[in-house]
Amino acid sequence: MSWRLFDLMLWAAGYTVLLSGISIAIGLTLGLLVCAAKLSTSRLLSAPATVFISFFRGVPLLVQLLLIYNLLPQIGIMVPSVVAAILGLSLCTAAYQAENLRGGFNSVPKGLLEAADMVGLSPWQQLTRIRAPIAFRLTLPALVNEAILILKASSLISVVGVIELTRMAQNLAASTYKPLLFYSVAGGLYLVICWTLAGGGALAERLTRTHRA
Repeated sequence: MSWRLFDLMLWAAGYTVLLSGISIAIGLTLGLLVCAAKLSTSRLLSAPATVFISFFRGVPLLVQLLLIYNLLPQIGIMVPSVVAAILGLSLCTAAYQAENLRGGFNSVPKGLLEAADMVGLSPWQQLTRIRAPIAFRLTLPALVNEAILILKASSLISVVGVIELTRMAQNLAASTYKPLLFYSVAGGLYLVICWTLAGGGALAERLTRTHRA
């Protein structure tokens, strides 16, 4: 394999990381909002959140991507393929992250919240000083795992015309008649990226434990 072709694989790997990172960031933000709605005592908020989570966790990501890609033009919204891909990944991961965060918030010891009420902390202070930090620590492994899953699932966005790592490997394998070589390189790159994410998550978890201690 020439260095030029290897550079194309590296570029595709970087592009995959970029798109996945953007999707994960948007999904986490949206997931926080969906989580808050799900935890709300108002049915006007919790019911739509439940439907959102059920749909995006129950429908395969591939189908979601195809629906979004074909639906947007039908309602007069013309966007590049990459925007449709990011939207699909973001909505999908938001549903999973919302459930992860909900589990974290529900696991905060009630005794801490009762103690916070006794010392006069406002609901906002309880959220920022107690509930959110504890929920983040509890859900960090799950959030990192979701980031790894969405990065691997990004291989599906090629169906809407985005050239990411898997599609680049397919294109080069077809043009050079060396499928084993390029799919092996793609697999190795995915493995390195996922190892890096897992290592970063483990480091962050250790740091939060040290800070707590």
